[in-house]
Amino acid sequence: MAATAFLLRSLHFSPAEPRNTPHEKSHRSAYLLWKMMKGPRRRSQAVAAYNSDGNGDLEGDKKQSSFRPFGFVTDNPSSRSAIQLPESPAEDGNVGQMLYMSGAGFHCFAPDWIGFGFSDKPQPGYGFSYTEEEFHKEFDKLLDTLNINSPFFLVIQGYLVGSYGLTWALRNSDKVSKIAILNSPLSVQSSLPSLFQKLRIPLFGEFTCQNAIMAERFIEAGSPYVLKLEKADVYRLPYLASSGPGFALLEAARKANFRDILNRITTGLSSANWSKPILVAWGASDKYLPISEAEAFQKTNPEAIQLKVIEGAGHMPQEDWPEKVVEALRRFL
Repeated sequence: MAATAFLLRSLHFSPAEPRNTPHEKSHRSAYLLWKMMKGPRRRSQAVAAYNSDGNGDLEGDKKQSSFRPFGFVTDNPSSRSAIQLPESPAEDGNVGQMLYMSGAGFHCFAPDWIGFGFSDKPQPGYGFSYTEEEFHKEFDKLLDTLNINSPFFLVIQGYLVGSYGLTWALRNSDKVSKIAILNSPLSVQSSLPSLFQKLRIPLFGEFTCQNAIMAERFIEAGSPYVLKLEKADVYRLPYLASSGPGFALLEAARKANFRDILNRITTGLSSANWSKPILVAWGASDKYLPISEAEAFQKTNPEAIQLKVIEGAGHMPQEDWPEKVVEALRRFL
């Protein structure tokens, strides 16, 4: 039976080039993977997934949809599949991890959530409303377009729509075989980064979402290092090029009921309600979400949940130290 894995990342800002971290070996490896992706002999291809009725008819769907629901990067097919869904306003989100996993025999996809990355950023209310229900609906359409009918591996990371990946899994447990969680809020006590608090303030949020340095400030606040200026510049590019990414984030943040979402995740993945394997791969130096949160979550369902601590990584371990994350995923999946 073919296996598929989706990675759903939350608020994450992937650059057009990899950034420097204290781990130079990791950074060089990620950069080489990025070059493989960008070079003339790249192993991956960009794909646009148009779909309004689940039949995968590209030309017909283009006529019915006012925006491109999903854009993503995929490698060549193999015996197993891994699909990564970032929420981020990314340019090349997850390419490094995707190619690592491809080498392990997985068929990897890296779709972006609507409003971020390669996907279109429709104006709120014009075909897409940035609600949890809307994200779930479009995710279902993407599965139909990709013709994924057997249970797959789901990998999620971070705040906001990363959490929507888990709430989708709770509603569709028969479609998921295993779940891997990277640094994500897992209880109602989880702290909410100041960025989300600012976005929810009327008028102030509108100014905040158009701040081009918002991405780098969010990264640095949750990580054990400071970005070099030339790398920080790359994270600003989406916000300098268009107002779309900022307003997409603003709309999604304001419509998210964080307490309700986290309450459903905590209850739904407890031992009383969930039995499928879960890996929690946690960056130990996350300044938003301490390791104690992952440890407490593991105790709610010790038979199903295993914890792997990623030393030296912060809030985005898949970016900070992709080799360690992929090794943990390989062993688990």
